[in-house]
Amino acid sequence: MTREIQVTFDCADPHGLAGFWNEVLGYRYASPPPGFDSWDATLDAFGVPPERRNDASASIDPEGQGPRLFFQRVPEGKSAKNRVHLDVRAAPGLEGDARMAALETECERLVALGATRVRRHEPAPPMSACFLVLHDPEGNEFCLD
Repeated sequence: MTREIQVTFDCADPHGLAGFWNEVLGYRYASPPPGFDSWDATLDAFGVPPERRNDASASIDPEGQGPRLFFQRVPEGKSAKNRVHLDVRAAPGLEGDARMAALETECERLVALGATRVRRHEPAPPMSACFLVLHDPEGNEFCLD
């Protein structure tokens, strides 16, 4: 049996962090429920006050291939290294200098969007290739692979 998965992020700014990951992955914000033209109309109908309208946000792969991402506001900040993280496959099939050039180019784009570069890992043949570690705008680790 195949199951769908959703990756959930605890964060301080669900809409903002969803927007960052939309840019990283080519995702888009999830559409409002059927019968509503916008999320504002949905939240108005549900009686959600303005101060609670950024409690959650969701992003989806427009191609329907990748997992749904869900962002939920939590009161506490991040306090330790993630035990699970995303690997963003920015250079699949590339090797050597071409791989590193692709990773570095994507890293520059993501830093301009609000990511922070953490470190570069050099290859350890035969099992691993070079990759870059970054943080998203709220400090969640992810790798450019």
